[in-house]
Amino acid sequence: MMIDMVDLSPAASPHPGYPLRTRRLSLRPLAGPDVNALLDYRADAGVCRYLPFEPMTRADIEEHLASRWAGSWLTDEGQELRLGVELTATGELIGDVVLFWRSREHRGGEIGYVFHPGRQGHGYATEAARAVLSLGFEVLGLHRIVARIDERNEASAAIARRLGMRQESRLVHNELFKGEWRTRLDFAVLADEWRRMRGSRPGC
Repeated sequence: MMIDMVDLSPAASPHPGYPLRTRRLSLRPLAGPDVNALLDYRADAGVCRYLPFEPMTRADIEEHLASRWAGSWLTDEGQELRLGVELTATGELIGDVVLFWRSREHRGGEIGYVFHPGRQGHGYATEAARAVLSLGFEVLGLHRIVARIDERNEASAAIARRLGMRQESRLVHNELFKGEWRTRLDFAVLADEWRRMRGSRPGC
């Protein structure tokens, strides 16, 4: 299975060097100058339809940049690392990806991704999410990473499958979500599975 690998700092490092680079993308912590680019897609009702937030305002984004999105690494469970995704060729911010550290004891994490609708369909989300999985497994040392996706969000579920994540459950109408019952798909991949996929890349 072909996997775009990311150039990471050694696992002994307290955090990776930024930006993380893949074939076409650069991932780095979000900052104040990103407000307009983030607003361009995070204020879009269509983008937010199946995601756990409502269309965001400038004030919302500024508040998040100053608080929960301000970190550049994970030091304990309960934290999130959100990275902006740029096209390396142009420097354009086209989306963001997140890695949650869910459990220190069980070495568990979770990923998510949000992209500008005009940049969807080119494989950028898959490429960026692969980099985040590498970050979780190869640098943070996680054992298992999951993705929780609304069943109606077919594009997001397709990304999880392209990443080699295994669908483990389909929870029918298990929670009220934005005023209606949601069926959730749970995907997961283990560290040893990820390393086998990495090892199957031609030339590795």
